Amino acid sequence: MPTYHYRCKKCTHEFEEIQRITAPPLKKCPECKTQNLGRVIGTGTGFVFTGSGYYLTDYKKTSEKPVVKEEPLSTPEKKSETKTPKEKPKSKPAEK
Repeated sequence: MPTYHYRCKKCTHEFEEIQRITAPPLKKCPECKTQNLGRVIGTGTGFVFTGSGYYLTDYKKTSEKPVVKEEPLSTPEKKSETKTPKEKPKSKPAEK
């Protein structure tokens, strides 16, 4: 459950409250008992990993470049040879 930060607009009392996301925001100040309470937008907290099983290598590094396989230079020549028709050997006239 997230922690919400509240501040009273009248008496400037500040406090934090743990609430469900679906819960409606609080409106009544616990100090001055007026209906001038408002939620303060904060920076929030980061992820806190506890226990074993979390490793630095579990996450993809953004600085790595994708690996591109290069074809050998001789490959295009082979392709061009298959496309060009080969010359037929000249036939000799039949000997009698």
